[in-house]
Amino acid sequence: MLSVSINAIRFTGINSGRLLLENIRFELKPGEILTILGKNGSGKSTLIKSLTGLLDKKFYSIDGKAFFHGENILELPEEKLLYLRKNKIKYVFQDASNSFDPLKKLKYYFDRVIDHKKEFNPLLEYFLLPNSNELNKLYPYEISGGMAQRTALVLSLLADPELLILDEPTSGIDPAVANLMLLKLKDFVSNGNSVLLVTQDLIFAKKISSKVSLLADRSISGFCEPAEFFKSKEYQHPGFRLHK
Repeated sequence: MLSVSINAIRFTGINSGRLLLENIRFELKPGEILTILGKNGSGKSTLIKSLTGLLDKKFYSIDGKAFFHGENILELPEEKLLYLRKNKIKYVFQDASNSFDPLKKLKYYFDRVIDHKKEFNPLLEYFLLPNSNELNKLYPYEISGGMAQRTALVLSLLADPELLILDEPTSGIDPAVANLMLLKLKDFVSNGNSVLLVTQDLIFAKKISSKVSLLADRSISGFCEPAEFFKSKEYQHPGFRLHK
């Protein structure tokens, strides 16, 4: 489904040419949940944004390829890229509140997935969110960060993408909701879809992942099954989070 081979990502702003990430290589297959663990500042968000050209080209350069069903995403024209982000690959960012336009009510976003109206309220209820009548009346700034994160996830699931990319998905939620998310994501990939997530939440990674890798020193380790990965002492370094 997704094959990534990135030689280097560099910052081209004031410190032009500064190397941010290098030698990033992995494959994500249908039905898999791949987790990249990394501490704050390790470059997790930079990595996932690079995969569909979300990094501002005025400040970042990418030397590499990211193939999705045989097409190099990094070489797609803007029109195809927008179609891909809208229909095939959906993101849920850690600061989900900033993913919404503060001048538009949440109804604006749910109306864009109106074909899935029958699934709307059951998903909201599942993630302990208000029903559609109440939620549609609210602006993004009227809900908490955790609610924004769950709302963004519901919208992504309603879009029925092939790939979900999640940035610190448990950072704004409590353990009970994290478990609900875990079950829903496992159900999502059971239909042949895939998930790529980056996090520093060790417990969540151990429970949900098909394979795990570590991002450190500008590169990632090879992916391996959680049981094998967590035999290593690398994951015990300070800076990781335990979300039980």
